[in-house]
Amino acid sequence: MTQPLASIHPDAKIHPSVVIEPFVTIHGNVEIGEGSHIYSNATIMDGARIGKNVKIFPGAVVSGPPQDLKFRGEDTVAIIGDGTTLRECVTIHRGTASKGKTVVGSNSLIMAYCHVAHDCVVGNNVIMSNAVQMAGEVVVDDFAVLGGGALIHQFCHIGSHVMLQGGALVNKDIPPFVKAARDPIAYVGVNSIGLRRRGFTNEAIRDIQEIYRYLYLSGLNVTDAINRIEAELPASKERDEIILFVRNSGRGILRGYV
Repeated sequence: MTQPLASIHPDAKIHPSVVIEPFVTIHGNVEIGEGSHIYSNATIMDGARIGKNVKIFPGAVVSGPPQDLKFRGEDTVAIIGDGTTLRECVTIHRGTASKGKTVVGSNSLIMAYCHVAHDCVVGNNVIMSNAVQMAGEVVVDDFAVLGGGALIHQFCHIGSHVMLQGGALVNKDIPPFVKAARDPIAYVGVNSIGLRRRGFTNEAIRDIQEIYRYLYLSGLNVTDAINRIEAELPASKERDEIILFVRNSGRGILRGYV
């Protein structure tokens, strides 16, 4: 259903089932999948690739040009996965020559006034509370929950199932399964409540807690702690995910709380 008061470029590829409300603007190089709903005053710009059953609320801007002085108008995209909701005044910028695309995964909730900058990759089932501000080339893995007003430095990596305090200033990588809080940002424990809600067993949670005791409470440096974890603790999907994350960290992981 398309309102006559919407401005839709004739080259846009929009499934017939998409609901488009009045005063929406949709540019030409755009694709929108089945069952999506674009609310009044949203703007969908060139390069948007929007999946099925996506909801985009008033004032949101999807696939705006990057706020990056190196951007020269290259042909890039912003991808929004199936079932994701973008609330009021969310801004998601398309990629630059660096990565070529910005991605928000499926079934995520991006609350009002959040910003996802160029070349970011946000996973599936992520919750970003109001006014999270994300700089360029940030990676957020599946099931992370970011508290309102958090500021994420460029190139940071936030692991899966992380619970991040509202108002946090993130300038280091945050490994999977943890809670990150305080000022300056620090490890404050394992996100055990969130993990239980998502079906992790008590045994798996205890194993994750033991891994982080090595990393943050043993007095070892990060390299020695990871080597000990690999040598002394039983292999598991969670153990190997943590080891891989820490070893691949570009900015270094956040410190423990002192």
